[in-house]
Amino acid sequence: MPVTAGGTLHWDILRLHRGMLEGLRAAARTSPLDSVGIDGWGVDYGLLDRSGSLLGNPVHYRDARTTGVMPSVLGRIPAGQLYAVTGIQQQPFNTIFQLAAAAGTPQLRAASSLLLIPDLLSYWLTGETGAEVTNASTTQLLRHQGQGLATRLMRQAGIQPAHLPGAAPARRADRAHAGRGGG
Repeated sequence: MPVTAGGTLHWDILRLHRGMLEGLRAAARTSPLDSVGIDGWGVDYGLLDRSGSLLGNPVHYRDARTTGVMPSVLGRIPAGQLYAVTGIQQQPFNTIFQLAAAAGTPQLRAASSLLLIPDLLSYWLTGETGAEVTNASTTQLLRHQGQGLATRLMRQAGIQPAHLPGAAPARRADRAHAGRGGG
């Protein structure tokens, strides 16, 4: 459930994390867990500092901060080119437009990495960072033929590719990482 703080709509990420842990504990009481899959809205993200700490509640895709951003980005990247490279329908809430809207903000300047919501929850559970490829494909920041990040497009949109981990298939963690709240 989203929450509003300071006029901005955010994910209540700590509530989601707590609910995930409570659900995992409840499931583990009834039978052993062989695996866990984390699904979530693909376009939203959390920003981490160099120590791996979250810099603030992730902004929700329905927040108004992207209003008017899409035409600005499409003025630098033709719509046909953006689609040809990423294969993703252009929506004003796509990550490429969210990051363009956040350009120059203190939080984005302080960030050393970005994790999509499911990857952030996975990081807190396992201690491993990364971008699961099917989730990352929703961002409009990934080349559609599995060739990695669309770094040229990102630079054209004013986005620093260094914030994003490379996309990879789903990760396997043999056990939860207690140091990040997974225990």
